[in-house]
Amino acid sequence: MTYIPSSTMYFIAAQLVVSPIVMRTPDLQPHVAGQIQMMAKKSPNPTDKYVGSRVRMRRLMLEMSQKKLGEKLRLTFQQVQKYEKGTNRIGASRLQHISQILKVPVSFFFDGALGKQADDGSSKAPVADYVSDFLSSSDGLALTKAFTNIKDSKLRRRVVDLVEEIAGNQR
Repeated sequence: MTYIPSSTMYFIAAQLVVSPIVMRTPDLQPHVAGQIQMMAKKSPNPTDKYVGSRVRMRRLMLEMSQKKLGEKLRLTFQQVQKYEKGTNRIGASRLQHISQILKVPVSFFFDGALGKQADDGSSKAPVADYVSDFLSSSDGLALTKAFTNIKDSKLRRRVVDLVEEIAGNQR
């Protein structure tokens, strides 16, 4: 039998899933210890990530910091970060509160989230991930705001041509 000191076991148990087995201590007395199994790291649910990205997008549109939103929700900015990344799920009442703070209906956070089933059975939002990621970034939001403020359609087209030319030169 393998011996694991109890102080080490408590430390390991805090980080791992432990299933009971009988082990012997150095004095040969049986005691319950644990078989150590690594926990599989979960990736965020696509819907949670999408809703979080919409919270981030709207917060950036209002030029509100994570700290400011956290204060209004009585949370830390780290918790807001976890919501925005989809690491932590946002409960219904919390989402309602966020929608009031960000001045949008709850449905705003789900607009475009319902995707069709892919061949592998997974669901994907219709908007490509890179578009959503771009629009959720501060640069993407600033560029979108500035671009939509250009009233002259010919000038907007020239800006698009310029950006495509720059992007083509970097390939």
